[in-house]
Amino acid sequence: MAVGARSGHDEPEERPERLAESAVAMRDDSSGPHDADPADGEGETGQNQQDGPGQGGKKPRSFWKELPLLIGIALLLALLIKTFLVQAFSIPSDSMMNTLQRGDRVLVDKLTPWFGSEPERGEVVVFHDPGGWLEGEPTPDPNALQKFLSFIGLMPSAEEKDLIKRVIAVGGDTVSCKEGGKVILNGKPLDETSYIYPGSSPCGDKPFGPITIPEGSIWVMGDNRQNSLDSRYHQNLPGGGAVPNDEVVGRAVVVAWPVTRWATLPVPSTFDQPGLSQALAVAPGAAGLAGAVPLVLWNRKRLASRHTAE
Repeated sequence: MAVGARSGHDEPEERPERLAESAVAMRDDSSGPHDADPADGEGETGQNQQDGPGQGGKKPRSFWKELPLLIGIALLLALLIKTFLVQAFSIPSDSMMNTLQRGDRVLVDKLTPWFGSEPERGEVVVFHDPGGWLEGEPTPDPNALQKFLSFIGLMPSAEEKDLIKRVIAVGGDTVSCKEGGKVILNGKPLDETSYIYPGSSPCGDKPFGPITIPEGSIWVMGDNRQNSLDSRYHQNLPGGGAVPNDEVVGRAVVVAWPVTRWATLPVPSTFDQPGLSQALAVAPGAAGLAGAVPLVLWNRKRLASRHTAE
């Protein structure tokens, strides 16, 4: 019985310890990630609340959905560049050899004319047919894709009747060329050996002048003088062979294609020689003198009247 009594006394003493162990086990089991406190911002439940679609999360757009938008922006930029900045042109003839060869692609600066810039001597420029220059010349018939690419500036224009030549004289200049001689600009001979076609003479077979270029116009010639229907051959048309500045598209600045012919198109040094612009510089001086003479005469008359009064 004593043993039994001792056993009955031991059981109640051991129960609290077992209950405590069970409580600890239950507490440990309840601290798993699936029961994490949402206020802590941790665990799967908190993460789902932050990143789920219902909580402001945004799926990235599919590439194929964004592709049309990207293409549209690219085409718009190409159109703006072609309209206001740079346009590509293809060389269709041999009139500018060896500076430019048939099939070359040149980039033309269309930006500076928007700011009032005018063509200068020695520049290579692209200009619209001022009337009658390309009469009878065949015009290419591009397909729909070529027309679209030309419209946005990704291909040279095939339909527009444009020409490319070198500016020899500008408004107010006097230019001439005698058979077997050099081009004379404002009384100064031009040394054109750096750009005219080897074996070509400055006048070709068409001597001209002297001609005074109308204001707001330019006189243009091809570098291949024996194979260029330029200002020399259109003196019977309105303007006397000169091209109005309004018809100029822009200045050709670089040969962009083919890559083996990449080159810039600078102004030859002969157009920088001293005294070339002397004829233009005289005009402001003469105007100033004409304005000063009446002032001097009026002042002398005033002084004479005062002397007589005294």
